[in-house]
Amino acid sequence: MHNPEQNKTLVSIGFVLVLIAVFYSGFVSGKSQMAEASKIQIVAENLQGTKNKPSEVDFALFWKVWNTVNEKFVSSATTTASDTDRIYGAIKGMVDSMGDPYTTFFPPRAASIFESEIEGNFEGVGIEMGMKDKTLTVVAALKNSPAERAGVKSGDKIIRIDQVSTEGMSIEEAITKIRGKKGTVVTFSVFREGQESLIDIKIERDVITLPTIDTKHDQRTNIFTIQLYNFSAQSPNLFRNALRDFVNSKSNKLILDLRGNPGGYLDAAVDMASWFLPPGKIVVRESYGAGKEEVVERSNGYNIFNENLRMVILVDGGSASASEILAGALQEHGKAVLVGTKTFGKGSVQEYIKVNETSALKVTIAKWMTPNGKSISDGGLTPDYVVALTEDNVKAGQDLQMQKAIEVLSK
Repeated sequence: MHNPEQNKTLVSIGFVLVLIAVFYSGFVSGKSQMAEASKIQIVAENLQGTKNKPSEVDFALFWKVWNTVNEKFVSSATTTASDTDRIYGAIKGMVDSMGDPYTTFFPPRAASIFESEIEGNFEGVGIEMGMKDKTLTVVAALKNSPAERAGVKSGDKIIRIDQVSTEGMSIEEAITKIRGKKGTVVTFSVFREGQESLIDIKIERDVITLPTIDTKHDQRTNIFTIQLYNFSAQSPNLFRNALRDFVNSKSNKLILDLRGNPGGYLDAAVDMASWFLPPGKIVVRESYGAGKEEVVERSNGYNIFNENLRMVILVDGGSASASEILAGALQEHGKAVLVGTKTFGKGSVQEYIKVNETSALKVTIAKWMTPNGKSISDGGLTPDYVVALTEDNVKAGQDLQMQKAIEVLSK
C-alpha cells in the first residue's frame, strides 16, 4: 500500500483537479533576492561542472546560447526575463521534451498553486482536464460546480480560453489562465461532439467544495446506489459506511456510479476493491518500464459479499484513473458488469517531488494495467453494455445508462 503523504497519486489528469486554487503570494515573495540568486548560482555550477552530469551530455551548447542571448538579444518588451526565469524555462523545456502531458516542472508560483489544491483551498470553476489527441479536454465537471452549472461536459475540447487559443498550451498554462477569484468570469470556447460550431461558455468562478459520496435505496426495485465523485483520502471510510448501509438495506443489488469521477488516490481504489475480492487477488499492475520489475497491488481481502451479490458499475468518458482501476478490477474478476461508455483512459501515476524549497517536479513513474494485463491508457475500459447519452436525453432528464443498469439488475 502506498502512503498518501508520498504524493504518489492518480489525481493529476490536470493539475490535481483544475479547481484553480487561490495563490498565496507570500509563499514566494518573502524569499530574498540574494537567496534566489544563490540557488540559480548552484544550478549553474551543476550544469557547468560535473556534478550529476551525464557523461554523454555536453552543456557547452547551453552556455553558448545563454551567453549569445546575453550579448545579442534586444527586447521589444518593457521587461526581460531574469536569470531565474531563464533557468526555470530551460528546465521546463527539458521536462516538456519528454512528450508526456502529466510530467511537469513547477516553478515556485505553479508549485504553490498545486500545493494549495492538494490542501483543499479551492476557488475556480471546478473542472478536471486532461490531454487527448494533444488537445485540452474536459475529463469531468465536478458536481454542483460553476462549470457543471454552466453546462461544461466530459469530453468537451477546450479550444480557446478568454479568446486565447489553447493550441500548444500545456495543462499548467491553461490552469494559470482559468484560475481566479470568486466572482470573476472566464470564457471557454469548446468543441463538442455532434455540434457544428464552437460553443462559448461563460463561467463565474466560485469557492469549490468537493463532493465525495451519495447513496440511495430504491424501495420499489430494491436497488441500492452508491455514487462516488472522487477517490480522496476520506473516500475509503465513506465507502465503507455506504456499504454498511447497503448491507442493512437487505438488498443484493448494487449500482456503483463512477460517471464523471476523475480518480484520486490509488490506495483508495485498492481498499474499495478489497470489499469485493478475496485476499491476494490482483487489483492493478504497475509497470515501471522495460527492465524494471512489475509491482502488483493486491486485495486486502475484506471480501464480505457472497455470490448472491449483483453489481453494476456505471462509467463514461469522465471516469478516469482510480475509477478505471476499480472498475477494471471488478469487471475482470467477474464481480461487476460495466454499463455506459468508454472510460477516459488515464492509466499512469505521477509522483510529486520537491526539488528545492520552492520548486517541484511531477513525473510519471509508472503505467497502470488491469489484472489481466490490459493497459488502461490504451483506450480506456469498454463497458459490457455500451449505452450513450445524447444531448436530447440529458435535456429530457432521461438517464438511459441508469435505466440499463436497473434493467440488468432486475432480470
